Amino acid sequence: MASFARLAGRVVVGAGVLALSPVLGLAALAGTAMVGLEPKVFAVCGLAVFASVFFLGLLLCVPRPGATWGRWLRALVVLGVEAAVVWQVSTATLNPAAGQPPPAKVAGQREWRLTTGSELAYVRRAPKRVTRAEPVVFLHGGPGVADLAANAAFYGRLASAGFQVYVYDQLGAGRSARLTDPGGYGLTRDVADLEAIRRTVGADRLNLVAQGYGAQLAAAYLAEHPDRVARAVLYSPAGLSPGRTTTGRTSTDRPGSTALLGPAGMLGPAGVPDPRTLALSTLLRVDPQAAHAFAGDHELDAHLTLIRHQTSHPCPAPTAPAASKSPAPSKAAGPFDGSESQGDVVGGYVGWAGRLTPSSLRSDLAGVKAPVLVVKGACDEQSWSAAMAYRHALPTSRFTYVTDSAAYLTALRTFLTDRPVTPYDGDTPPASYRGPA
Repeated sequence: MASFARLAGRVVVGAGVLALSPVLGLAALAGTAMVGLEPKVFAVCGLAVFASVFFLGLLLCVPRPGATWGRWLRALVVLGVEAAVVWQVSTATLNPAAGQPPPAKVAGQREWRLTTGSELAYVRRAPKRVTRAEPVVFLHGGPGVADLAANAAFYGRLASAGFQVYVYDQLGAGRSARLTDPGGYGLTRDVADLEAIRRTVGADRLNLVAQGYGAQLAAAYLAEHPDRVARAVLYSPAGLSPGRTTTGRTSTDRPGSTALLGPAGMLGPAGVPDPRTLALSTLLRVDPQAAHAFAGDHELDAHLTLIRHQTSHPCPAPTAPAASKSPAPSKAAGPFDGSESQGDVVGGYVGWAGRLTPSSLRSDLAGVKAPVLVVKGACDEQSWSAAMAYRHALPTSRFTYVTDSAAYLTALRTFLTDRPVTPYDGDTPPASYRGPA
């Protein structure tokens, strides 16, 4: 009985060591990455620690026989299992996963090379005769969720009201350039890029139309350059309240990081834990620059796109009214599909980085004098309370509720051409609202 208890205890300890081997391997990978070693070096260091601990666990799990032939058989079994497992894990870790191919250019695509150093893809839509001095600039959400063609098709309809319309992919997203250091993404860079765009297009003031997390960029630009905004429309804006990042900095909630650093971010394409995905998720937590060296933009883009497509949305997409004469917009351009997360090209690293929101932003908005329209749709990923936060933070804001894309486009045209928009006066959502509170 005592020998059986010792054997059982040995097996339990061995199983614990086996379970601990990937944890220690990932810890070694992260530690060596933080000291600046090359990706292959820190990956091999992590694999070496994993292999050593795993071998120890196997030795503990398989008792040592008394007979000589038994000891040889035990050695062969342990070495065979060790070799097979380490080979599979090493192959999966060191071989890059299939990446998302670079997107093809869309019709009318051009590039801005800004004074900030950013290279941004954009599309311009304009009437034959421009009758309104301030152009419309659309700011997509995400962060990092871009669909240049669909957004240009939907918001380009504002050109019929006499506006020049510019739709662009923010830095790190869509067809725009990427940074080698993901730490360079953020709200400060986005605001600087937007101001550089204003100067490049030669406009004294801009009309900003923002969706989802693009509203944070619009709000920050309003606070920093209040005299450079003629009007702003914030559709289904993300929250103003700062939260905490994994590094302890004050920031907004980051949907990209939530997806990448949560349980779904550790699963491979087959929906099971994958060694390379686990390694990438670990590196994103401790050193994003090392993560970028380990897995490039296209690989992370593909992974984040997979996660987003597997994520359930707060409500199904309503069917557009049959009477509407407006063509149905695509998912990214038509805000009434229940989500903004299915963009044409998802920027993985900018999605991870999110956007730092200054703690003073809410108070800074109190001095904004430009007219602002806050719009809430019937359902999307952002909460009703987030829209209320913008409504109360902006003294010049007006609030309206719309149920379909045709009504939204009408509200846009009406507001941007300085006509009264049908207001929604309540602080609580109507019965038709199906999104998060």
